[in-house]
Amino acid sequence: MSGAAGAASAPPAAGWALVLTVAGFLLPLGEVGWWFAQPATLLLLAIAAPVAAAWSGGTARPAEFVGAITAAATLLASLAVLLLLHGGPSLGTTAPGLWLFVLGLALLAWQAMDRLAASRHGWVVPGLFGIGILFVWEVVVVGFAVPRVLLPAPTAIAATLAANLPILAADFVQTFVRAVLPGWALGCLSGLGLALLADRVPFLQRGLLPLGNLVAALPIVGIAPIMVMWFGFDWHSKAAVVVVMTFFPMLVNALAGLGAAGRVERDLMRSYAASELQTLVKLRLPTALPFVFNALKINSTLALIGAIVAEFFGTPIVGMGFRISTEVGKMNLDLVWATIVIAAVAGSTFYGVLAMIERAATFWHPSYRR
Repeated sequence: MSGAAGAASAPPAAGWALVLTVAGFLLPLGEVGWWFAQPATLLLLAIAAPVAAAWSGGTARPAEFVGAITAAATLLASLAVLLLLHGGPSLGTTAPGLWLFVLGLALLAWQAMDRLAASRHGWVVPGLFGIGILFVWEVVVVGFAVPRVLLPAPTAIAATLAANLPILAADFVQTFVRAVLPGWALGCLSGLGLALLADRVPFLQRGLLPLGNLVAALPIVGIAPIMVMWFGFDWHSKAAVVVVMTFFPMLVNALAGLGAAGRVERDLMRSYAASELQTLVKLRLPTALPFVFNALKINSTLALIGAIVAEFFGTPIVGMGFRISTEVGKMNLDLVWATIVIAAVAGSTFYGVLAMIERAATFWHPSYRR
């Protein structure tokens, strides 16, 4: 959406947010009474959102100023909602005022992110969006008293993570450091090396690509038990599963990258009397870098998934896959979700680091030009 369109849609959103939040003040909050009966701190925090909507929503102030003020007021009012929910009984459908107020906050957050996205501070929008998702998750789970075995609240997951940090740290080392990283590195390096060889030997390329498609279609649950029988119950079998999962994506992408150099560029290298090795190093490998990094990023997620699933089929009493499978049996979903959070953060960080390295190594690529 363009800045002009965003500015045009912002005042109606702010107006509806004001109407909904004010209506929320005028409706009961179930067993806890009314907004006006709450402590002064809660009341002041909750009033911040509609006041900000009325003050900044329809003005001609700069988009980043309006977005910042609106976002700050929305976060404060959201804090009031969380304190209200955690300070009393579950409200559920008996609190129409609360849910109207939350809906008004959602519209206000929409306006804030729309304004900020059109400014030079658009980089804060992903963080605000993530906070909004966590807020809605917390409000729905706590407000409707969803059982923990179905879906725990983010605050409960965070508390469990902090209480079990040594256990989760040992699981992370076993799965990510000992299995994912060695398997990912070995699978990617061997796939790249074989791609360089297959590029020079045509029958290898014709034979390996169909085999790669076949192996890529194999389910992890079929490979993992075999690797456990071959390499034992420790991290070696999990690393072997990761090697199998990451080898062929790298092979296919590297072969495609090596063939991406155009005929004009190759003819130019020949006109300079460049050898095959010089052409490979100075033309074909740089051209293949975006394909190689694409495989590295894909494999960063495949490796973590493969190692965790492989731990379901046999592992020492440590590891993220082991923790998930055992705690599910105990109905301890808080610890399961805490393990999932660790895995998600590790995988996202791994992917992000590779993306940063890719940007530094392939800065010349057209996709990075503005």
